[in-house]
Amino acid sequence: MEKDSLLTPLSRRQFKISDQEFTRFSRFLEDSCGILLAGHKQYLVQSRLGKIMQDQGCETLNQLVDRLSSPGGASLKEGVIDAMTTNETLWFRDAHPFDILRDKILPEWNEKSSAGRLRVWSAACSTGQEPYSISMVLDEYKQLNPGQLKAGAEIVATDISSNVLSRARGGVYEMLAIGRGLSKERLHRYFSDHGDGCWAVKPEIKARVRFNSLNLLGSYAGLGQFDVVFCRNVLIYFSTERKVEILRKIHKTLKPGGYLLLGASESLSGLNDCYKMIHCRPGIIYQAI
Repeated sequence: MEKDSLLTPLSRRQFKISDQEFTRFSRFLEDSCGILLAGHKQYLVQSRLGKIMQDQGCETLNQLVDRLSSPGGASLKEGVIDAMTTNETLWFRDAHPFDILRDKILPEWNEKSSAGRLRVWSAACSTGQEPYSISMVLDEYKQLNPGQLKAGAEIVATDISSNVLSRARGGVYEMLAIGRGLSKERLHRYFSDHGDGCWAVKPEIKARVRFNSLNLLGSYAGLGQFDVVFCRNVLIYFSTERKVEILRKIHKTLKPGGYLLLGASESLSGLNDCYKMIHCRPGIIYQAI
């Protein structure tokens, strides 16, 4: 190694990863949170873990995995998972799932369960755009249908990353994030100017949402039962076996006849004993059986 590169902080240069190290780290990541790294994703590990390795004084990926596996490595493990998690999100992503919620699911639910409280789960909620979008849809539905959703609604939003959950709970977004999928009408109706170019979700929209930390590979026992589950654009990061495991666990959280909404590039196969496919044109949703 040249002298100049030795003086360059590890966070600014790419450390070398052997195939054995990459395989070992990939196994750790999948076992910990389900994320499946393709063989060509070494660059992703290099770009995202440089700062952590520098802070930990690790020169090799094996050294980092050793520390992750040692007693007292829980905080480091959380930081590594945070760094390796993709948190790409926007308001009303793909549009039609929210239209389906407003135009099909909510009217059906109101006919059958108007006396109860609607419960929605936003799994892998990232920085909060999805659950807050759902809350806005519920508000708009109530405005258009006075007297419905009398008992209110609860949106449980979960993610494995404590960092993104902290930002989601705050409900304050810079204009760059606000501009990704949010109309000017909804911005002025559901946000207040927070200053410094930021906007804050209004209290009545935040009040419906409860944020919790959850690993989709872990237990769902404390979540309760839901009428609707949004699990969108996260299963693409899991192996087929993990996807099936998660979808069966989600099924147990759905009330009979409840609905599951997946991402546009995700599909459900081999679970005909759990779900029935519903074509909504546009969009497909899955009903628990």
